[in-house]
Amino acid sequence: MDIELIREIFISKREKVGALQIKMIMENDYSTVMNHKKIRRLMAKYNLVAKIRKANPYRKMAKATQEHRTCPNLLDREFNQAVPGKVLLTDITYLYYGKGQKAYLSCVKDGATKEILAYYLSTSLEMDIVYKTLKKLKAAVGNHFHPEAILHSDQGMHYTHPLFQSKVKKLGLTQSMSRKGNCWDNAPMESFFGHFKDLSEYKSLENIKDVKKEVDRVIEEYNHHRYQWGLNKMTPVQYRGHLLAA
Repeated sequence: MDIELIREIFISKREKVGALQIKMIMENDYSTVMNHKKIRRLMAKYNLVAKIRKANPYRKMAKATQEHRTCPNLLDREFNQAVPGKVLLTDITYLYYGKGQKAYLSCVKDGATKEILAYYLSTSLEMDIVYKTLKKLKAAVGNHFHPEAILHSDQGMHYTHPLFQSKVKKLGLTQSMSRKGNCWDNAPMESFFGHFKDLSEYKSLENIKDVKKEVDRVIEEYNHHRYQWGLNKMTPVQYRGHLLAA
């Protein structure tokens, strides 16, 4: 029965997938084609309700101090230029776990493939979190950045810091920033953090080591196994291969 396959996929993905995700998993992993409206109807009938987030207000980081410099918004929301490695988006999110402990996840996402290229988890919001993220980004691309690569962020204090800006320049990247208070200017990063919080189960974990393992698991799943409608129903890693072969 159709509902049995839907239920099997739904449970295997920890009840965190909707009809479109299930449709893509069916096609890619089970060679089964089913209309997403039918999947949605069956899910409603058998009460398979995805555990997904409600919209969260956009959290702003501390305001930049006077010696910090902002950069122009070079992207103007043109996040996907269909070239891997050309548009790099970065941001930091809060993760509350255990008994009110707080961790911070810094990520860099490829605007074309939606792949998370580099990430770093820390219990501190000191500048080191973004320096280590840059280091991991450099290692991930083997220091071979796209010649016109842009690193886009909000105007948070980390990204306006003179030393951060100097490190970005040293890597040969051009910096771009969202307009003040406009979360739409870096919407793909907000979107990823939303998906991340849907897919992960870090809240009940007691220590940072376990949170790190969960972050590793979810980002591996997202990059390699999460099919996306906007990527021709491919995973980010598959789509990178597709763009490079085109």
